[in-house]
Amino acid sequence: MTASPPKPKITTLVEKLSLRDSVSAEEIAALQDVLGPPREVKAGADIVRQHAHPLHSTLLISGFSARYSTLSDGARQITEINVSGDFIDLHSLLMKQMDHGVLALTDCVVAFAPHAKLIHLTERHPHLSRLLWLDTIIDAAIHRQWLVAMGRRSGLAHIAHLVCELYLRLKAAGQADEMRFDLPLTQAVLGDALGLSTVHVSRLITELRGEGVVQWANGQVEILDWRRLAEIAEFDAAYLRLQSEPV
Repeated sequence: MTASPPKPKITTLVEKLSLRDSVSAEEIAALQDVLGPPREVKAGADIVRQHAHPLHSTLLISGFSARYSTLSDGARQITEINVSGDFIDLHSLLMKQMDHGVLALTDCVVAFAPHAKLIHLTERHPHLSRLLWLDTIIDAAIHRQWLVAMGRRSGLAHIAHLVCELYLRLKAAGQADEMRFDLPLTQAVLGDALGLSTVHVSRLITELRGEGVVQWANGQVEILDWRRLAEIAEFDAAYLRLQSEPV
């Protein structure tokens, strides 16, 4: 008898969705059934190619990935960092052709949800569909905040805002605790996310340390003074919708 393929672990996705509304056992099972077996993607590889026409959406089970766009000269702009529990291209179900790519920033584990199965899920589980729709709306809200940060915030406020955001998103997925989280990203990657040089990123991290608000070394961040960090960032977590509001 051929063994059944392993089921992907969706704990981080369920934890995140459950913050916003209750998720039933039937809905959890439906999410599990729509996903294929887990797959590994090495750091630096594309999970979704820019301009591709994917036939599935991808759940990030572990690791960090990033949405990005490239210019003709090879310059890259990261437009969102994805964390465990994110459906990194759920919008491709309706968008069809991707106007950006998704890159594995670290070694990642992913699972694919075929679009045909997702369509069937939306027809059978309307409440779960609304929760997943909310997830794509929050993605749009994150993009708006990144746009404001890129255009109007100082470099220090920008990087402080990113730290606040990533901490709360990782905490929502059960991946951060006690004001600590892993952030195994290079300064070059952070520079692509912030629109800054690696030298400038290094100076800003040093400045945050000097302000006494974070310890940041060896891919680990500890927030020492959340109130002051949020003050520097002018951070308002409302856009992340981390409170329970039934949909």
